[in-house]
Amino acid sequence: MTRDISKEEKEILSKHIDESYSSRNIDLDPKGYFLIRINQEKNELIVEHFSNHIDEEGIARDPKTGQILKCKNQKQRVPVNVFKGKTAKEMGIKLTEGNGPYLISKLDHALYLGRELQKAEYCLINGKQYIQD
Repeated sequence: MTRDISKEEKEILSKHIDESYSSRNIDLDPKGYFLIRINQEKNELIVEHFSNHIDEEGIARDPKTGQILKCKNQKQRVPVNVFKGKTAKEMGIKLTEGNGPYLISKLDHALYLGRELQKAEYCLINGKQYIQD
């Protein structure tokens, strides 16, 4: 016979599963990367798209300078595209539908963006701070 697990146990299990998946190697999307923000005053989600070049070693480089793109201590880059909307669904449609060219080339990247957009929408609705994973 199985027992029901508590909400706290479910949260611990979910966190453990997510942490194990977060530690795996991920190949970068050659089409670029996205930074997601929220603007509480305007009640909107903001998605900025940045281009990159993935070299033969899988390292992301600035397409203009060839410099390695670092997560920290990097000068401010200018996005190639900026998208704004009110919901995760609206933003997902803006990013993935239409005649192209498409800014996402990897399914895992698309799924990640969907999860992050849902999280950002939740924060927007509930007046919480959003931090992108």
